[in-house]
Amino acid sequence: MKTVSILIAVVFVALVSFNLAKLDDRLRNILKQHKVEKLEQPAAVNPAKVALGRVLFFDKILSGNKDVSCATCHHPGLRSGDSLALSIGVGGTGLGLWRKMGEGRTRIPRNSPEIFNRGASEWHTMFWDSRVSGTVATGFKTPADEKLPEGFDNVLAVQAMFPVTSREEMRGEIGDKDIFNEQNELALISDAVPQSVWQAIMERLLAIPEYQELFKAAYPDTPKENLGFQHAANAIAAFEIEAFTFTNSPWDRYLAGNNKSISNAAKRGALLFYGDANCVACHSGTLMTDQKHHNIGIPQFGPGKENAIPFDIGRFAETGDKQDRFAFRTPPLRNVTLTGPWMHNGAYYQLEDAIAHHLDAAKALRQYDLGQLEPALRETYKGEEKTLERILETLDPLVATPGALEESELQDLMAFLSTLTDPAALQLNLHIPPKVPSGLPVENMIDRKNKNDYNADGK
Repeated sequence: MKTVSILIAVVFVALVSFNLAKLDDRLRNILKQHKVEKLEQPAAVNPAKVALGRVLFFDKILSGNKDVSCATCHHPGLRSGDSLALSIGVGGTGLGLWRKMGEGRTRIPRNSPEIFNRGASEWHTMFWDSRVSGTVATGFKTPADEKLPEGFDNVLAVQAMFPVTSREEMRGEIGDKDIFNEQNELALISDAVPQSVWQAIMERLLAIPEYQELFKAAYPDTPKENLGFQHAANAIAAFEIEAFTFTNSPWDRYLAGNNKSISNAAKRGALLFYGDANCVACHSGTLMTDQKHHNIGIPQFGPGKENAIPFDIGRFAETGDKQDRFAFRTPPLRNVTLTGPWMHNGAYYQLEDAIAHHLDAAKALRQYDLGQLEPALRETYKGEEKTLERILETLDPLVATPGALEESELQDLMAFLSTLTDPAALQLNLHIPPKVPSGLPVENMIDRKNKNDYNADGK
């Protein structure tokens, strides 16, 4: 009898092992079909550029009123974002969920995206509407057109040229006074001459002895008089690549051949992602984004953008193509469990809700739960029938047909998405410098899970 029991146990273990091997075989086969590979570490960056970029990233001297830095909206303590649906730029105070908007200011129209792995060679677009695109080999297309200087290391550096020219993000409005109650000279410059804004910022930077030394170390062969903001942008990009590149997630280890790096639930979720759920239709490739633009029926709220105010019409503003109305670039999914709220305007505060939206986009748009938004944003919601119909008119066919997931399938999909998080991405505060050359305060925040964990001063 004992021998029979042992035999049954052996057979059971063998069957389990066979089924697990079959699960890996299926998954690896579909990954091969979609040409999914491990994310590779980008080429090493110049340490002197990284050192310069690090302090530039945290220095509010780059903003007109000296009250905003790159880190305000892309803070290491907030997983390279700001935890807000729509960011608060010039005139704001504090960080993250405790950031307060200045009197007379409006929200930035779009969610501040995470900046993980933006140094990967596959990237050729930047911003939710891809208004910056290209490569060093092909050249770059930007809102500055021929006014953009030359000499960029990558498209990420080109992106860094534009937040400083945006009035609501960093530059400020005509008539603004800075934190010292002095005139904001950057705001006085016409929007038509961004090169003058870049030059004025460089004049600020190079008036500071420590920045003179940092630029000299990063660009020893470039005379001081030949330094432009593109050199600062290259340094900022170098720091972002150094600080926010993560290539050792459980998923990357699985792609490298380690079958034990992820759970069976995650493997089933991956099969859904690349199979029946068809998430790969948009979240494709190593970066898990096709870098294309899709209207998936996200509700409209916020101040609106540029000529379409009070609406944000997305990629259409760049192309004029009717099919691009309300279309936004597919976000990458690396470290996605850390980077909420999700969507181009932070419409969803729970990742499960963002996934569910894709299953029946039209229904999700019509039944959007305003309760998840803070009161100030609820007041800007545009949910009248005419607007909903206008959004649905160009709804992407990929989300036009309702689908469904069993609860167990949703949990498997979530298990898979969790494998995209590199544990090192949870330890970003080490990149925050104790001080910056301008002497302006460095924004800091203990990394917490929700606003109730913060002290009243947001630290």
